[in-house]
Amino acid sequence: MRKQVQDVMTGNPATVTRSDSVVDAARLMESADVGSLPVVDGGSPVGIVTDRDIAIRVVAQAKDPSRTTVGDIATGQPYYAAPDQDLDEALELMAYRKVRRVPVVEDGLLVGMLAQADVVYEVKEKKAAHVIDEISQP
Repeated sequence: MRKQVQDVMTGNPATVTRSDSVVDAARLMESADVGSLPVVDGGSPVGIVTDRDIAIRVVAQAKDPSRTTVGDIATGQPYYAAPDQDLDEALELMAYRKVRRVPVVEDGLLVGMLAQADVVYEVKEKKAAHVIDEISQP
């Protein structure tokens, strides 16, 4: 039987809102030991903020992280996967879009995150290497 996204996703991920400060987001990333957080509005994903966003859009620009909000730096309108979606199909989407993380959405609400790290642990090495290679291309 083929794997579905729900078989490997991280369920109930930590989230932030657009109005949260970058400091709060960074602290949540640290405590949850993650490099990205979905940005939600009423439980629906509206973006993603990553540790790289913080480094490039806040630190490198010498912005005050306590006054900068997640909404100021997050990437909006992320690509989504569905929990019952075929994992291979989701991996192809990630490779095609060159994204390392995909929110998993059901009935408009965030139910999980599918990350490159999840894939590495669950799929054959060859497939994982292919996906990582495709995502990492410039």
